[in-house]
Amino acid sequence: MAEAFARMHGAGVVEAWSSGSRPSGVVNPRAVEFMAEVGYDLAAHRSKPLEELKDIAFDYAITMGCGDECPWIAAVHREDWGITDPKNMPPEEFRTIRNDIERRVQALIASLR
Repeated sequence: MAEAFARMHGAGVVEAWSSGSRPSGVVNPRAVEFMAEVGYDLAAHRSKPLEELKDIAFDYAITMGCGDECPWIAAVHREDWGITDPKNMPPEEFRTIRNDIERRVQALIASLR
């Protein structure tokens, strides 16, 4: 969802990539459903492993709350947002997490301008 919001709100300002430490290859259908509510088709995305991004020099690496389990990603700036995975949450809580991610992405993009 963060990559999608970065693409929505940061077009021409940022390039965003999303990956996971244990990707399934499929984006969570609930994430697809709840991103469709805000006008983004997440169905075209796929869950990617970190290995696909190993040769990219990042300015920012944002993790979502993996704590000590976060793999090392080379970046000038690193932040862990400590966001709980919403995959098993009721719809309203899932939306709350989605909206929180959007706000954080917008704030990060605003800080870059």
